[in-house]
Amino acid sequence: MTLLQTDQLIETSPIDVHEASATDLDPLWAAVSTEMRTRANNIHVPISFAYAERLCLAYPEADALVVRVTILLHDTGWARVDETKIITEGFGGDWRKADIRYQHEAYGCDIAREVLPGLGYDEAFITRVTDIIDGHDTRAESHSIEDSLVRDADRLWRFTPAGIALASGWFTMTPSVYCNRLRQEILPELITSAALAMATAEMDRSEALLKIDVL
Repeated sequence: MTLLQTDQLIETSPIDVHEASATDLDPLWAAVSTEMRTRANNIHVPISFAYAERLCLAYPEADALVVRVTILLHDTGWARVDETKIITEGFGGDWRKADIRYQHEAYGCDIAREVLPGLGYDEAFITRVTDIIDGHDTRAESHSIEDSLVRDADRLWRFTPAGIALASGWFTMTPSVYCNRLRQEILPELITSAALAMATAEMDRSEALLKIDVL
């Protein structure tokens, strides 16, 4: 697949807390704080959100608000599925086609429709958000640049030490085996050249920090 290119500066330094200082979406974060307690969303989503903001700077033609709201809400649906099946079905066997992954997308759309109107978002905007949430894990193709940035941001967190630590446990792999999987399977799934540059830089840092070459 041909990567979506950009002529903007691509920031590949470690994610910094100062980048996430914008407070405009704080009411939305608060509205779904309960949903962030499932499947480590309170770690996964803020990191992915920070990457989404970087991707929006690299692709200014995208609607940044759609991207930011969608990445914030994309995995909230995990809070409404059978929690006992999140690991057994969501990360085992043919996990990419597991029913529970379709379920969390559907519930995520429900949550978006519940919380966004009261925060002032109109129906057309909400539809753009739910169209991306619906299929972000299970649909093979991206339907828009905003969809592409959300998909890449959702993957980028996996290359951080936090992502490696959590996901290697979910998949019952050692960090070294999981890092090899990231390089072999997840890097090729990235859609944008900016995300590839960010992922590669973060992967190198994480592997060095975690001493993957010897552990």
